[in-house]
Amino acid sequence: MITTPVVVICFVLGFLFVIIEMFHPGFGAPGIIGGILLVLGVIFVGILTSSLFIVLIFIVAIIAVLGIMLTIVLQSAAKGRLSKILILKDTQKKEAGYIGTDDLKYFMDKEGVSLTILRPTGIADFNGIKLDVITEGEFIQKDKKVKIIQVQGNRIVVKEII
Repeated sequence: MITTPVVVICFVLGFLFVIIEMFHPGFGAPGIIGGILLVLGVIFVGILTSSLFIVLIFIVAIIAVLGIMLTIVLQSAAKGRLSKILILKDTQKKEAGYIGTDDLKYFMDKEGVSLTILRPTGIADFNGIKLDVITEGEFIQKDKKVKIIQVQGNRIVVKEII
């Protein structure tokens, strides 16, 4: 038998699970369970009251409460405590030693050793950093000293040091 406490428990647990899902987004299990409980609550209200008007009022109230909760969560995600959890604040700046793939000019004029035969592309080691390199067309044997003479984006041109 469906009673009023069952309906209240469905709504309370439903909202609770949806709030949990909003603040800890992930797999979606709490959100799905919360949604099912809210739908069951509406169905139970319809069975208890046999009134379509009351069911519609409950649906509108649920949508309004979920909208208010979503607004609060989005506000928290933008500026509040939740933003500290969801938004990465660390940056990889050049001053801290980070080098992006677009900033390979750091290697300009560095000397290293070819790890593979460069015909004309291959791999060279520059102080423990392995880079894909290309020559200007000539072949360079393995374990030869090379120097970076040009950097364009992620294209690194080397020549053999004789």
